Amino acid sequence: MDDNKSIFIGLGGGRPQLLMLDRANRHGLVAGATGTGKTVTLQIMAESLSAAGVPVFVADVKGDLAGIAMPGSPQAPAHAALSARAAELGMTDYIYADNPVIFWDLFGVQGHPIRTTISEMGPLLMARLLSLNETQEGVLNIAFRLADEQGLLLLNLEDLQALLIHCAEIAPELTARYGNVTRPTIGTIQRQLLQLEAQGGAGFFGEPALDIDDLLKVDEQGRGYVSVLAADRLMTSPRLYATFLLWLLSELFEHLPEVGDPEKPKLVFFFDEAHLLFDDAPAALQDTIEKVVRLIRSKGVGVYFVTQNPIDVPDKVSAQLGNRIQHALHAYTPKEQQAIEASARTFRSNPGLDVAVAIGELKVGEALVSLLQEDGAPSPVERALIKPPRSRLGPLTDKERAIIRSISPVEGKYDSAVDRESAEEILKARAEAAAAAAAAAQAQADAAKTAQARAKEEARVERERRANPTFAEEVTRQLGKSVQRQMVNRLAGSIVRGLLGGLFRGR
Repeated sequence: MDDNKSIFIGLGGGRPQLLMLDRANRHGLVAGATGTGKTVTLQIMAESLSAAGVPVFVADVKGDLAGIAMPGSPQAPAHAALSARAAELGMTDYIYADNPVIFWDLFGVQGHPIRTTISEMGPLLMARLLSLNETQEGVLNIAFRLADEQGLLLLNLEDLQALLIHCAEIAPELTARYGNVTRPTIGTIQRQLLQLEAQGGAGFFGEPALDIDDLLKVDEQGRGYVSVLAADRLMTSPRLYATFLLWLLSELFEHLPEVGDPEKPKLVFFFDEAHLLFDDAPAALQDTIEKVVRLIRSKGVGVYFVTQNPIDVPDKVSAQLGNRIQHALHAYTPKEQQAIEASARTFRSNPGLDVAVAIGELKVGEALVSLLQEDGAPSPVERALIKPPRSRLGPLTDKERAIIRSISPVEGKYDSAVDRESAEEILKARAEAAAAAAAAAQAQADAAKTAQARAKEEARVERERRANPTFAEEVTRQLGKSVQRQMVNRLAGSIVRGLLGGLFRGR
């Protein structure tokens, strides 16, 4: 039921609920409590966008989105329910189908590793990643500026550690130039780096860095590749997860040219567990997020936040989300009831639907849907049945994942790390050269000091000789006495040995 202008999401209010492709870059929200169908909605949107030739990036938080790479099966337990849903929606063209997929993994286990450099991450996101306070962030900014001034390339965590050691060594100079830089503050940043490394973050920094164009690929059939990020392990480090996705959005924003409103997006980006992006984010970072989301639309990128509760997204960002799909929310506490009422107010009203009541009544696979229309205005909210996926529901086996990875269009491009000369090697070489120069200077100083002492002693002896003419005679006399004593001692020793020898031989 999809066409080249829209994507069929479901049926509500007696009519199809369609996501217009030329409005898909206007961002969106998919919300709902755990187990209400968010992941399946995510899957059907990704596979329909892919079929329309739109590349997709999605994080697989629970591991069950990987099935999008394989077609569904009539032998699957859910086959009967899926077929019944398709028939209920009038989907006469419903067949199982796979999708072109590239698997990614920051840790390089379940997919191709994704790397970036410390320089590309920048001080703002690094400060967020390391949970630095304002003072520590200021020192980190100074360190990055020093690296720029001295031509120090920051590729990995070792480079940043070496740079911080260098900053500690010249802290008084940096304080005089930029403001207070103390060793304790630098030490705190270094400890945070060690903690990040212990969480497995070291593998994310290095080369070859991710080429953004590899997220924008289409296959030979014109289908957009679905980039699936394995995020189950990554979720144990939620700050790394959120900072990485924000970095990726920022890179897309910097990399892509302005295109206005294209006929279809260049990429649709799904940000699952979106609340992690905004939790404890300082004002400067929230401003950056709001700016990126607001401006990246003109680059042809649609951003869809996926979260349990729509109030997890700040108002400035939420106001930019034109396409909304809301699954069930439960109200067991006054706070949860307030959340439902707040969510209800984000939809364009429908006189025939009490949204606040409907949110609590939705069944699995149902959602409240409001999508942008051709004139750019959101449609009145409708209670809709979401269409069934064509790809597999659930995870892949390790063998299936390995086969798909082996035929990936980026196979071999990122799998081996490259370590070229950067800040760590440059600073180490500088330190060794400085140590060698210092040792040579010390040796030269020692030799000069020894020569000076020798010359001083010779001068003293010469002065003494000239001042006391009998000095040489006295030296000679003393030497004579010493020789005489040695000769007497030797003669006496010989006589004694001779006598004793005779006595023993007589026996």
